[in-house]
Amino acid sequence: MSKHKIYTSGWDDYELIDAGGGKKLERWGKVITIRPEVQAYFRSGFSFSEWRQKADFEFLQGKGQTGKWKKLTNAPDSWQIGFNKLRFQLELTKFKHVGLFPEQRVNWELIIDSLDSDKNFLNLFAYTGAASCAARYVGAETYHVDSVKQLITWAARNMELSKIMNIRWVHEDALKFAKRLVKREAKFDLIVMDPPAWGIGAKKEKWKLEDKLDELLAIANQLLALNGMLIMSTYSPTVNLNLIRELSELYFPTAQIELGELWMKTTTGKELYFGNLLRVQNQ
Repeated sequence: MSKHKIYTSGWDDYELIDAGGGKKLERWGKVITIRPEVQAYFRSGFSFSEWRQKADFEFLQGKGQTGKWKKLTNAPDSWQIGFNKLRFQLELTKFKHVGLFPEQRVNWELIIDSLDSDKNFLNLFAYTGAASCAARYVGAETYHVDSVKQLITWAARNMELSKIMNIRWVHEDALKFAKRLVKREAKFDLIVMDPPAWGIGAKKEKWKLEDKLDELLAIANQLLALNGMLIMSTYSPTVNLNLIRELSELYFPTAQIELGELWMKTTTGKELYFGNLLRVQNQ
């Protein structure tokens, strides 16, 4: 099993311009944002005053997980960007996100390269559906599972913008739905799990990733088809590489596991950490 840095990068419609001082400066199409970033504990390439001369919006963190956006120009609050032949709707949310996790590009490309119309795909904790759209774009039968109905609506909009059809939408707690799939003896050629550090189910039940990681990997082991692939991204202060390695080796042979840290370089040359990435090839 390898353990290393896995680098992802921007594209024409996304650029990680700079990071530092607990913030990051990003370009989404023509819109530039400033957002908090706990991993940007180093000095930024440009000063914050220079950032604000470029930016359209800055997120101001409030109490807890929410905050508000400060408008710096007359840029629209909602806009679209592209990736490959896909299109995504972006919006300013109270949780500092805009509807896309661009560091996942490395996984979207893997999905596109690995799937075709003869294969099926399961996206758990699917958010606004970039991975689902990538899988359906190449013809795979695609299940998109999320406990938040508004996010499924957002994902459906991305499907329409991308001019694809027939993603199977599942509004349910991802873990509960996966357990039902195990009972049905369902198998998937590619499974993506991007669980949050903490979760709220469809019925407002709460859970923490460190308490559920073992169960998630056990279920993935049962759902993964022969020659199938599991991709799991985690970003949690309580879930480190050692824990992921120990648990994944309970269910998969070491030789089938690739484990590393996901990183991206800014245009100014800084390196920013985006969590851990587990890939399993079930041979």
